[in-house]
Amino acid sequence: MSRTPPTIPPPIPQPEGDATGGLIPYKNAAALMAYYLGVFSVIPFFPIGLAALALGIIGLRDRRRNPVIKGAVHAWIGIIVGGALGLLWLAGTVLAVGALLATK
Repeated sequence: MSRTPPTIPPPIPQPEGDATGGLIPYKNAAALMAYYLGVFSVIPFFPIGLAALALGIIGLRDRRRNPVIKGAVHAWIGIIVGGALGLLWLAGTVLAVGALLATK
């Protein structure tokens, strides 16, 4: 009785990728910065939100030019959250300064 050794299937090839699994768009720096600035735009300093808005637009433009890089969702979060909160803080600053000037 001859025994044949058990056959081992070949390893399944894994797709090339990075350690983040594609969740962090490190190749699209503008979109990534837009995301972080959008999140931090809850701090009452309107230029942070407006910078997130501008960088989000740049990140979307870069994504459209080079579809290999990711970051569309990060860019949209920067545009929506950063833009909305940036404009909110800008309006609050204008109203506060207007109220201070009106009392003098």
